[in-house]
Amino acid sequence: MRDPRDEQYAKLLVETCIDVRPGWQVLVSSGVLGRPLFEEVCRAIAERGAYVIPRVGFEGFLGGPNIWIKTASDELLSAPPPLEEHTLLNVDAIMAIVAPENTRQSADIEGRRMQLLAKGAERIQERMISGEVPWVGCQYPTSALAQDAGMTLEQFADFLYGAVLLDWDAERKRMKKIKELFDGASEVRIVGRGTDVRIGLEGREGKIDAAGANIPGGEVFYSPVEDSAEGVIEFSEFPPLYAGREITNIRFRFEGGRIVEATAGSNEDFLLETLDTDEGARRLGELGIGCNPGITRYMKNTLFDEKINGTVHLAVGRGFPELGGTNVSAIHWDIVKDVREEGRIELDGEVVQENGEWAHELAVHG
Repeated sequence: MRDPRDEQYAKLLVETCIDVRPGWQVLVSSGVLGRPLFEEVCRAIAERGAYVIPRVGFEGFLGGPNIWIKTASDELLSAPPPLEEHTLLNVDAIMAIVAPENTRQSADIEGRRMQLLAKGAERIQERMISGEVPWVGCQYPTSALAQDAGMTLEQFADFLYGAVLLDWDAERKRMKKIKELFDGASEVRIVGRGTDVRIGLEGREGKIDAAGANIPGGEVFYSPVEDSAEGVIEFSEFPPLYAGREITNIRFRFEGGRIVEATAGSNEDFLLETLDTDEGARRLGELGIGCNPGITRYMKNTLFDEKINGTVHLAVGRGFPELGGTNVSAIHWDIVKDVREEGRIELDGEVVQENGEWAHELAVHG
């Protein structure tokens, strides 16, 4: 049976997130388990008088099938297929529906091979992250995602739709108050368990994610001043899952904006390998503030976890040129810090959030 929420979801993606125009060529990537949403998206794109370029497969989006990634030569991995690269550099919009059968599917791929893939796709990544092409990434409920979250498939589906199908105009208005607080600041200080780090925002303006490039939305984010980060941050609460690997107790120490010391409780070799992808991988490309009221718990799913009210996240790697970011890297990896307990955020020395509660309550919710 068709789930009416899939139709609402598809319209949100096509009409709000991307705003597909007549005649556009829209590349839509999906895992096979995402078929119900994929079909609704195709219907919605057709109703807007646009073309669908379908990319449906078992794994991945840009990298290709895992068996190919494991077998291909370094030369092949270092450059995307010319025909596919041409497509991605020329389509009018891109949509990725993530619907994994196994979230650890890439766990046995060497980090070195993943780095080669990332470097080879830099032109495509640059086009997307610079805002040159409208794009959106989203997820569809699968048993693998539900299992990671400790939920049944039905529970996960309800949770996902509850975080996605919001009144995004109202959320944008609410987040505008938060953005104004941070836009007026020169420096952010994040204090929490194992954490005391300062990050510069001088001259940088933030952006509100209210049904934009990521769904669910619900964050205000910045590209920090590249040489500004100083101090230590410990990501001990929410172990991220990256490239099929779970990495626990990540700890970074920054000097002059650069990660000069990095440790982890598990998969530390992979962490260090990723940070050594290129020079920009040890600098920050993003500071984000979670604001989605529909996401209240850890899901072991960064797309959701980075939007939890009372969290912040840092991304190592590529910055956002449209937000003044100049850091260049083949990677952009978001890692979430929970400051809802024993934590606070300061702007130029003034506490604006403590233990997940905004000090400027009226300014934010008024």
